[in-house]
Amino acid sequence: MPFTVKAKIASFGGYLYKLSHPSSSTGTEMAVSVYLPPQAAHQNQKVPVLFYLSGLTCTPDNCSEKGFFQHGAARRGLAVVYPDTSPRGLNLPGEKDSWDFGEGAGFYVDAARAPFAGKYRMETYVADELPAALFADPLFASLLDASRVSITGHSMGGHGALTLYLRHPGKYRSVSAFAPIANPSNCPWGQKAFSGYLGDDRAAWAEHDATELIRSGAWKDRGDLKALVDVGTADNFYKQGQLLPENLAKAVEEAGLKGLELRYQKDYDHSYYFMATFSDDHVDHAAKHLGLL
Repeated sequence: MPFTVKAKIASFGGYLYKLSHPSSSTGTEMAVSVYLPPQAAHQNQKVPVLFYLSGLTCTPDNCSEKGFFQHGAARRGLAVVYPDTSPRGLNLPGEKDSWDFGEGAGFYVDAARAPFAGKYRMETYVADELPAALFADPLFASLLDASRVSITGHSMGGHGALTLYLRHPGKYRSVSAFAPIANPSNCPWGQKAFSGYLGDDRAAWAEHDATELIRSGAWKDRGDLKALVDVGTADNFYKQGQLLPENLAKAVEEAGLKGLELRYQKDYDHSYYFMATFSDDHVDHAAKHLGLL
């Protein structure tokens, strides 16, 4: 079914579309925003696509309003897609008990544990259903290049970007992440989410953990990673051991892989001030691998 346009907002010479559509993955209406740069919005050029995955508690509005990805996207000529972070309105038991699990915190996995199984299918939604719907929609089909797609994200969304990139080789040209939960099997956020969505089998957790995927050889013989990761040194979640980027870097080194650029940004925290400062870098990273630079 086509998308319903809730709003069309001028931004950096292009348009941000706030949309909704019924999802077969979640059984709910899902919100999503799509930014078309001026090259597509006004010149009818087909442009590559960058999927941006948000962090805990976020909606499609947070980054589109505060992350300034549209600035770099307009300059380079690529579209940005902002999915939601979970189904909403299901009213499942325990879904709204805490801010870091349940609604607004889908962790980009397909849940296997009741009551979330069959509804919290965010990997299927983001990796398969949403792009297929966008690339077939009458409004976007002639403007979005399905053959040139990259992915990025922040915090929980950084975890999602890294794991979807590793789990779906060939789907994305590159990956980047701001302050990703890089080894969720070994941090409180990830352990809470994985046990709630996937159960107690840590082998199942490892299949959705970027560090453990690298350790298991998920990227073996696939070339360079084409990955950019930024972490702020003043990020309290980094200091608390929720992010663990060092574990990812060690796994990459031990696997003999190249192509991970891990940058520690002095004095920056976990906020959108951090993201807005470096969003152009992440757009440029994607643009390079999407053939725009």
